[in-house]
Amino acid sequence: MEYVTLNNGVKMPKLGYGVYQTPPEETERCVLDAIRIGYRSIDTAQAYGNEEGVGNAMVKCGLPREDLFITTKVWISNNGYEKAKASIEESLKKLQTGYIDLLLIHQPFGDYYGTYRAMEEAYKEGNVRAIGVSNFYPDRYLDLFHFAEIKPAVNQVETHVFQQQKVAKKYMEKHGTQIMSWGPFAEGKNNYFQNPVLKEIGDQYGKSVAQVALRFLLQSDVVVIPKSTHENRMQENFNVFDFTLSNEDMEKIQALDTGKSLFFSHYDPETVEWFMTMA
Repeated sequence: MEYVTLNNGVKMPKLGYGVYQTPPEETERCVLDAIRIGYRSIDTAQAYGNEEGVGNAMVKCGLPREDLFITTKVWISNNGYEKAKASIEESLKKLQTGYIDLLLIHQPFGDYYGTYRAMEEAYKEGNVRAIGVSNFYPDRYLDLFHFAEIKPAVNQVETHVFQQQKVAKKYMEKHGTQIMSWGPFAEGKNNYFQNPVLKEIGDQYGKSVAQVALRFLLQSDVVVIPKSTHENRMQENFNVFDFTLSNEDMEKIQALDTGKSLFFSHYDPETVEWFMTMA
């Protein structure tokens, strides 16, 4: 396993397992499978409705708590100091743990300044080992960064071969915030798994398109959390540390970047209004 060291000295696995859209009733099994394969970083969120499943798996897996790295996120409906503070306590209970390794603001809407203050407080109290944000575009990221007492350790944003976040990554690197990818396979959009460039490169190494895509992100210093409910796919996604892409391969994949989201834009008024219905 490869690791990154966050801006407060905490070590985080570069490859983790995500449970976005994993049904609550399947989460415990999936996380136990992932841990058995070798994953030690698990990414969940209040909005996913499956923190309990992650917590059950942590208790049953037999590993010491300190061997696992757990990420969760405060949802929009819990934004604001008081609500966020209560929701953090609720997440700790659901996860059945005394601390969260990484706590993120899920979306840059509502009173996220109040939320961040509650997170800073939880950090100082030892209930959280690192704090950060998710889906914060460069403008809002920079605004919060300069406002915050404890600087964001991570910004989790849509990042894959077609949206490489080159501008956002530049500012995160400048200010010591680790970029983390959600949607490393873009949920198969843009004919992802049939891309000829990725297939050609994969053939050279005897690797799948998915493995090449993950390896590209890892070599680009991006933390990744691929999700699958199938054990064979979990294993495939985990087997990405036994090969290295050449500089030429990296340049070919870098050229696939469109600089645009394949999902939605936080600058789009209709998207913002949709998120506001959840607040």
